[in-house]
Amino acid sequence: MAATTSSAETATRTGEQSPDGHGGEPERDAAGLGRRRAAAFVAPALVLIALFLVLPAVWTLYLGATDYRLTGIPAIDPAFVGLDNVTKALGDDDFLHSLWLTLLFVLGSAVIGQAGLGFALAWWMRERTGWLKTTLEALVMLAWILPSSVVAFLWIAFLDRDGGTLNTLLHTPGAAWLLDHPMLSIIVYNIWRGSAFSMMLYSAALGNVPASHLETARLAGASGWQQLRDVVFPRIRGHVLTNLLLISLWTFNDFTPFLITAGGPNGATETLPVHIYKTALGSGELGYGAALSFLMLLINLVVAVVYLRLLGQKNKARRSGKRKTAARGSGGPTDQDAAPAAPHAEAPAAKEETA
Repeated sequence: MAATTSSAETATRTGEQSPDGHGGEPERDAAGLGRRRAAAFVAPALVLIALFLVLPAVWTLYLGATDYRLTGIPAIDPAFVGLDNVTKALGDDDFLHSLWLTLLFVLGSAVIGQAGLGFALAWWMRERTGWLKTTLEALVMLAWILPSSVVAFLWIAFLDRDGGTLNTLLHTPGAAWLLDHPMLSIIVYNIWRGSAFSMMLYSAALGNVPASHLETARLAGASGWQQLRDVVFPRIRGHVLTNLLLISLWTFNDFTPFLITAGGPNGATETLPVHIYKTALGSGELGYGAALSFLMLLINLVVAVVYLRLLGQKNKARRSGKRKTAARGSGGPTDQDAAPAAPHAEAPAAKEETA
């Protein structure tokens, strides 16, 4: 009887089931909440994610497989068309043209522009102090935090052909920048708008580069480019990949250029988000527009996977280097040290046999 009582008490303390089948207290996590309470805390977030992310995604996939429209018979009774919308998109010249413009927009404004300008600002300000650094950081941050509608209005006024600020500064009255150089205009606009994020990320990354390493390279006669190539970039490679991943995805899905050019003139700035908007809402082809959105999602996933694989290879190489460094520092035997030790280990036994 005493043994049974002791076993039940032990099972109750450890949260395991007793021999008679009755369990003790439920297992608790590190916070001591238990599964039910933890699930109650997470439930509101899961509901919001399901409501605003999962449900719209599933609904978009469904619409992409139908001929649903805003008007007409398909609006009342849409027909299931399967992958016909996807096949149509892959052979649509307008879709391929907008995809090409989007890639140019991402490459010019994000990969080259924002990443390059952000790093240049971070590198220039790493040793600066005082009001100049504070003022420059405030101006760059202001461009990033202003609402898109306000920024679009400012750039329309800046590039206006009649009395625009840029024409006044360059003494080029009547120059229509948005008509003559539409793609270049929105690329420069996006560089100006989004370089703040790259600057902040690179500033934090450069703060982790030991000043002694740069000083040693400088005393060894390394040029500025050699210091960047051999000292700085190897230490911030993970930050560079993370920054490129984020700004590439943000720029790929950016709809703000529509506020400046509306996709014109003649589709010269009709990037993929703008093309989907015009197709789905402008032409009323919600089913076809949903299929285009699905293709856009797949492209985002491919870009993310490529960046993450590169980042994973970098982290794997860094962990391997740390293990090798720790092995050398601990003085533990390596394979080369262990191989010649075998004959010496057999020597005492051979002497005993001889004796």
